[in-house]
Amino acid sequence: MMRSMFSAVSGLKNHQVKMDVIGNNIANVNTVAYKSGRVTFQDIFNQTLKPASGADVNLGGINPQQVGLGVSIGTIDTMFTSAGAQRTDYALDLSIEGDGFFVVQNGAGETFYTRAGNFRLDDQGNLVNANGMFVLDVDGNAINLGGVQYHDISIDYMGRMMGIPSGSSTSQVIAVLGIATFTNTSGLQKAGNNTYIETASSGSPLPGSTSVYKQAGFDGAGALNPGTLEMSNVDLSNEFTDMIITQRGYQANARVITVADSLLEELVNLKR
Repeated sequence: MMRSMFSAVSGLKNHQVKMDVIGNNIANVNTVAYKSGRVTFQDIFNQTLKPASGADVNLGGINPQQVGLGVSIGTIDTMFTSAGAQRTDYALDLSIEGDGFFVVQNGAGETFYTRAGNFRLDDQGNLVNANGMFVLDVDGNAINLGGVQYHDISIDYMGRMMGIPSGSSTSQVIAVLGIATFTNTSGLQKAGNNTYIETASSGSPLPGSTSVYKQAGFDGAGALNPGTLEMSNVDLSNEFTDMIITQRGYQANARVITVADSLLEELVNLKR
C-alpha cells in the first residue's frame, strides 16, 4: 500500500515538471525562433515478487511477477521542427529555411548559436543581434563595416552582406554570414536569450568545405529568407491538449494518494 503512495508522489512531481515545460512553451508562443520543449516519462524500476522460470517436463514456464515503483522524467527534448516565417521587410532580418544556426559571440569571446535573425548595425559598424552579440562570418570573425560608409545594405539568400560604398554606385560584398550545423542538433543546450551552446552530445559545429562555418545554401546549410523572421514553433492546440492530459494525470495521482490514505486509515482502525 505504501508503494502506491510513493509511486503516486513520483507521478505528482513529474507531472509538475511537464506542466512547467508546457507553461514555458505557451509563454513563448510569440518569441522569435523559439523551439518548444517536450517531456517524456519512463518507469523507474520494478520490484520482482517472483522471478520468471522456464518450462520443464512437469510444468510450463512462468512469467515474472513485478510491481512498478513509480515514474521519472525520461527526456526533456527541444523540438527543432520548422516554423513559419513572418515577413518584416527589414533588410537585416533573416530566417533560415532548413538546417543551421547563426553564430554570435559575446564580449568575453564566448560563442553561441541562434535561429533568431533579428540583426542590426551598432554605432561602431558591427553587425549584432538583439542582445548586442557580434554576428560571425564564415571564417569566425565578427562582421564589421571596417570604417567604410555604406548605403543600401542588405543580406541575400546566400548570406552575403552587400552594400554600396560612399562615393560609389557599385554594390560590393562586405562579409558572408557563417551558418553552423551539428551532427546532433537536439544535443544543443539552451543558454537563454534565444541562444544555444554546444555540448558533448551535440558535438562541435561541422566546418564548411573551405571555411570555419558553412555558407547559407551550401554544404547542407539552409538558405536564408531576407526580410523575414522565424516564428515560434509552439502549436497552441497541442499545448492546451497536453495541458489537459497533464492536469488529469496529476489529479489521478493525487486521487491514488487519498485512496491509499483511506485504506491505511481503515487498517489503523482495525484495533480500537
